[in-house]
Amino acid sequence: MEDLDEIIAEFLVESHENLDQLDSDLVALEQDPTSRPLLGAIFRTIHTIKGTTGFLEFGRLEALTHAGESLLSRLRDGELRLTGEITGALLTMVDAIRALLAAIEATGQEGEADHGELIATLTRLQQGAAAPAGQRRRPAAPAPPVGEVIVEHGGATEDDVRLAMTAQDVGDLRPIGEILVGQGATTPGEVSLALEVQAERRSVADGSIRVDVDRLDSLMRLMGELVLTRNQSVAHAAAAGDATLVRASARLNLITTELQEVVLRMRMQPIDNLWNKLPRVIRDLGAACGKSVRLEMEGRETELDKTILEAVKDPLTHLVRNAVDHGIEPPQDRLAAGKDEQGLLVLRAFHEDGQVNLQVRDDGAGIDPAVIAAKALQGGLVSAEDLPGMSEREIVNLIFLPGFSTAATVTNVSGRGVGMDVVKSNLEKIGGAIDVSSVIGAGTTFHVKIPLTLAIIPALTVLCAGDRYAIPTVNLAQLVRLEGRQGLAGIERVAGAPVYRLRGKLLPLVYLDRELEVTGPEHAARDTVLIVVLQAEDRRFGLVVDGVLDTQEIVVKPLSSQLEHVPVYAGATILGDGSVALILDVLALAQRAHLAGAGREPARAAPAHADGARLPTGAALLVASVGRGRQIAIPLDRVTRLEEFPAGSVEHAGGRELVQYGEEILPLVRLAGSGGGARADDDALTVVVCSTRGRTVGLVVDAILDIVEGGPPGHGAPQGTGLGGTAVVRRRITELLDLEQAVPEADPQLDELPGVPGRGRP
Repeated sequence: MEDLDEIIAEFLVESHENLDQLDSDLVALEQDPTSRPLLGAIFRTIHTIKGTTGFLEFGRLEALTHAGESLLSRLRDGELRLTGEITGALLTMVDAIRALLAAIEATGQEGEADHGELIATLTRLQQGAAAPAGQRRRPAAPAPPVGEVIVEHGGATEDDVRLAMTAQDVGDLRPIGEILVGQGATTPGEVSLALEVQAERRSVADGSIRVDVDRLDSLMRLMGELVLTRNQSVAHAAAAGDATLVRASARLNLITTELQEVVLRMRMQPIDNLWNKLPRVIRDLGAACGKSVRLEMEGRETELDKTILEAVKDPLTHLVRNAVDHGIEPPQDRLAAGKDEQGLLVLRAFHEDGQVNLQVRDDGAGIDPAVIAAKALQGGLVSAEDLPGMSEREIVNLIFLPGFSTAATVTNVSGRGVGMDVVKSNLEKIGGAIDVSSVIGAGTTFHVKIPLTLAIIPALTVLCAGDRYAIPTVNLAQLVRLEGRQGLAGIERVAGAPVYRLRGKLLPLVYLDRELEVTGPEHAARDTVLIVVLQAEDRRFGLVVDGVLDTQEIVVKPLSSQLEHVPVYAGATILGDGSVALILDVLALAQRAHLAGAGREPARAAPAHADGARLPTGAALLVASVGRGRQIAIPLDRVTRLEEFPAGSVEHAGGRELVQYGEEILPLVRLAGSGGGARADDDALTVVVCSTRGRTVGLVVDAILDIVEGGPPGHGAPQGTGLGGTAVVRRRITELLDLEQAVPEADPQLDELPGVPGRGRP
């Protein structure tokens, strides 16, 4: 009885695999009804299931598959032509077979489901109108395997093989290869090569076995323990200084690394295993929505861990359903827009930077930020006060908020407001991220990044307040070390937040000890500043730590129940010396520091009737106040440094304000109407050091407010005002400063004054 149970279990596993492939093959056959390889593969799958069910005495399943096999036989022989009705009936048969298999798996019996009507439909379709006589094609007699191989390699023609087969039919007992050689159709070398190829093909088929997933999981856990032991052995050997022990640990390290790669490859599966189920989903959903959708898949061979594959299954399916339901327009709307009546959905997968990148792209109507904003406002997901200050990208990303939906009515497909937020949260649980880009009228693309595996990952260990933490190297961009005066002077403050100018760009800084609320050395007392530059979603930030140790492969362990709700930790690991290190969740850390998720606030253009202009697209601007409520914006690429000078250090010459700036003289410029009365000597002047007209000047401001990104270009400003236009920034009218014009207007004789030469743009 146990042997029979094992046979049934093997039958169920094999049948489920065949049915998954059958779904994909039937949808592909509908697109190419004349494909004989597809018809042959589908027929063989149903024939295999029917044969096994007869042996196992599953009568209902045998009757159903027999009806489907008979219909497929007539299709294969060219006696019937594939129609939409036949495809629908065959897909319904696949669903019914799947339901019967589920009942057998649950109870050991087929259940009481009645499929008489479906069998009658399949039988009726067998008697359908036959194809014209001239188009009927009887299958050619299959050539022997050796003959097929010889023809494939050009050693003989199909006619030669048919003549050899005829000779066998009339009594020639020689092998097909020997007959071909005797007829002079091929050479003994070609026959030998064909036999070798045949043997190789047989060895590939016989060289695969099925392994229970639980055994692979157990092997992976043991592999993780071996990696921990390897790390500890290597650390102890290095500390002991014994040459023999060091050599042995190096050998252990090499073998463990190779074994780890083998085990990881065993768990890797091509994403095509997941994608094979999607053509059926798209076909059924398209039919339900009255849409025709063509699916294209790129990167089917891209591999990822089975655990990741299972975790990404539901989010990917939802993105595909969302693209068909919301993205692609109905046929009449597409025709009116000058598009092909059939929509296009592209799935793309590829490896990049140690991660798997997935893209779901449609050529539909795109996402209209105005519609998203209106729906979010209507649903109370965003306030009327916050909405005007949001960029288009931030508005589009509102679709990931819980409860958001653009569907007007609730259907079995959408409208309940449960979907994109779950997609985002499920991806973040496995260390992934999702972003969306859209062009109105052209389509939408969802970009998904997920790790290759969750079990063993490379990580950088750092020190903070005496404790060690691990940072996944997939989030690591670079390391920066600032020493001495450079370390203190290199860190500036914008709107009260610390930043560091790295290669001409301001990098927000996050102090790890402050975020974790642990006690470390005072930052002002440090001689060295260590910055770990990290990537979170599409933003970079610098994590200031006390020390950087090394990189090593770590085994991710789940957190205990006391720590699993702390958002900044993704897990824990055991280091080589046996101590425990917490693994930092970089995305959660950035969100906690308000560096990811909310995004940088953009500048919005003033209304069209105002005398103003929008900011250059993508331009970064430094926003400052200059007195009497005025707010100005300076192109960030013209800003060299932000400085504070004691008011007492300001000297006067020729009616100008000057300060000593290193070995040079820095002229200070105050804009017209910016004030600038006398100050106490211990007061500090906030100065934006800018490069303009081939020299460096200091622009005196009241306060640094923010850094924003510009929007699309608009109207210019009146000539002779020193302005490049106006825009709404931080909900206030802001003057966009034109340095080349504003500085000479504030001090017309500035060029005559020797001082600090222009240092160029950073």
